[in-house]
Amino acid sequence: DPYGIGVLFLSDDPEVFVTTIRVLLNQSPFDMMDRRSEMNMFGRTYATGYEPDLEDALVGRPCRTALNPEWPWAILYPLRRNGTFARLDHKEQRKILMEHAAIGRTYGREDYAHDLRFACYGMDEADNDFVIGLVGKDLYPLSRVVQDMRKTQQTSLYIESLGPFFVGKKIWQSGREGIIS
Repeated sequence: DPYGIGVLFLSDDPEVFVTTIRVLLNQSPFDMMDRRSEMNMFGRTYATGYEPDLEDALVGRPCRTALNPEWPWAILYPLRRNGTFARLDHKEQRKILMEHAAIGRTYGREDYAHDLRFACYGMDEADNDFVIGLVGKDLYPLSRVVQDMRKTQQTSLYIESLGPFFVGKKIWQSGREGIIS
């Protein structure tokens, strides 16, 4: 939608989303915009159990990634796994996820793409499992990550749905100490 906008809110307090942000979105100019419910994406950061610094994994890194002014391009999308993945033993799940993660780490090391991962079990109308955000200096590598990930076992065998996709370029950000604390 060339006339649409996307807004990303981050908070470690879920109360903010149903109070402060709700009030903000019901004021001008947001109250005059047509909302597309299928583009509403909501989730929480999560840990895999292998992070050396849990607070940084849950709060620090996602904020640094989302707010990095050198990474203005973004692709965000929800995904839902099929039930087969959940029935695999932990060792097999880890092997499949490591293949997927290796691609992401390669793009990150080269500063082509950086990820935001949010779990959203029971938190959105489509009952998605995750919201994935990819950010970077340029749009092409973000799209290419999605393309490359399609070849992994994780995506080709265990994903029930991907999207809809939001694609945008950051034109303004409030910063970490923005209007919502």
